[in-house]
Amino acid sequence: MTRLFAVFLSLVSFVASPLLAQSDTDVVWVQIEAQPDLQTARARAQDYTATLEDVAGFLLGSGWYGIVLGPYLRPDAEQVLNVYRAERRIPADSFITLSSALGQQFWPIGANVLGQDAVIAPVEQAAQPAAPTAQPEPADETLAEARRSEQALSREERQDLQIALQAAGFYNAAIDGAFGAGTRRSMADWQASNGYEVTGVLTTLQRKALMDQYNAPLISVGMTRRYDAQAGIEMDMPLGAVRFSRYEPPFAHYEATGDEDIRVLLISQPGDKATLFGLYDIMQTLEIVPLDGPRERDSDSFTLEGRGKGIVSYTEAALEGGEIKGFTLVWPQGDEERRARVLAAMKQSFTRTEGVLDPAAGGEAEQRVDLVSGLQIRKPRLSRSGFYVDGAGTVMTVAEAVTGCTRVTLDHNYEAQVIDTDAGLGVAVLRPAQPMAPMQVADLATEDPRIAAEVVLSGFSYEGILGAPTLSFGSVADVAGLRGEIELARLNLMAQAGDAGGPILDASGAVVGMLLAEPATGQQLPRDVSFAAKARALRDVLAVTGIPARDAGDPVPVTPDEISRRANGMTVLVSCWN
Repeated sequence: MTRLFAVFLSLVSFVASPLLAQSDTDVVWVQIEAQPDLQTARARAQDYTATLEDVAGFLLGSGWYGIVLGPYLRPDAEQVLNVYRAERRIPADSFITLSSALGQQFWPIGANVLGQDAVIAPVEQAAQPAAPTAQPEPADETLAEARRSEQALSREERQDLQIALQAAGFYNAAIDGAFGAGTRRSMADWQASNGYEVTGVLTTLQRKALMDQYNAPLISVGMTRRYDAQAGIEMDMPLGAVRFSRYEPPFAHYEATGDEDIRVLLISQPGDKATLFGLYDIMQTLEIVPLDGPRERDSDSFTLEGRGKGIVSYTEAALEGGEIKGFTLVWPQGDEERRARVLAAMKQSFTRTEGVLDPAAGGEAEQRVDLVSGLQIRKPRLSRSGFYVDGAGTVMTVAEAVTGCTRVTLDHNYEAQVIDTDAGLGVAVLRPAQPMAPMQVADLATEDPRIAAEVVLSGFSYEGILGAPTLSFGSVADVAGLRGEIELARLNLMAQAGDAGGPILDASGAVVGMLLAEPATGQQLPRDVSFAAKARALRDVLAVTGIPARDAGDPVPVTPDEISRRANGMTVLVSCWN
């Protein structure tokens, strides 16, 4: 069970270090706050120092940093606690703690007061006229009183304590709410670890301290119930770390309030299965859903998890009664304990209420082709062109398109593997992860093109932005490279970077070559000069991989429309992803 109990909802209560019955001569401290990171803790300690005396800061363990007042004798500490709480100068849930609960000192910077004698309290022992009468700190329960208060717990509250003990590493048996020998041993071990008298029965204050420890991840991000009437969703959310930003259907955006990259999206839209499946596909194109992670989809719901680029993302959505609702939680990598607790609380508390976001709303939002409902679409590092060379979807492209990639796709949606690369020629051969059925396969010319012959280049000039290949027209300037390379042809043709890897067709529709990438030598060639690997060189590369090339027939001219049809059918977008 991963919810935050109502009795522990105070956003300023943190991990408590309990206090046994002590003599009046023992040195103690008043703990007033704790923070999960050193930078915030130092800033808060500095704030307190501006208005209070004897402020110090110590590492508490488990990554928490405590801000305390002291050191005092116990009577002085009780007076400080009562007066300052009554004056509301310290949080109401401040408490007295022992030196044994404190680790390395971080405030004041460079100081070391942990072993020093008690100082004189900054408030007088006598009641102060200006301060309202404060209630004394309640004493902890006797063993008999602890047993009686324990008997009043519900089964669910007993299970909660077992869960908290399990999370702290003290309990590994069934969560059944029955306090048998195993539960008693775990309670005794927890008491010993936290400096309490070992009885195996937790007092009311000890139970609160245990649950505060367990709920510290939720408390640290301000887990609070949120009802979003427009989205028709009610759930617990980390509202100490995010706040509502805007509606851009199908999302309600909750953006980070601080430096941590924590974000929440509420998903809400009308729809059917086709809408749900479309959302499943779209979510996987977004930057907030990294590529690595499990994906599951059934007939009426889906979940997505992604890890990478510094974040962990989880999304779930389900279709019920013509409404699709769900949420996404984005969390920084390296903070798995808090993320897991927050995610579990969100999943458990997620509740559908009446209404969905209006799909027509949000028309004033920023409109860009690389945004979906205000979210950045994941983009490849680069995209180039390629063309199909057999009926199974094998593709030839430039080596540049697949160098240094963690993932290669065809038309963004289809995974492909590199099966061969000819570094000298600068070409690569790809095989789709699943067989494909191309609309058109390249027929490779059996003869070299002739000088001055007109040719057509098919390629994704703008790396897929236009959605379809474009045709560029030119002519053959030479049947060799600048240094006489017989496997190359020089073209009079204006090309873009995205065209590299695209097929070059002659008047008969045969592929006479493939456009190569610009040389990496740093040479600046004239704008209308391009180079192509000839068809016979491409045929040799395919032969090495065991893929037979399709030969073109007799060079019979075809219509421009037919050339366009063939070019569009065989040309494919090849993308390199990091």
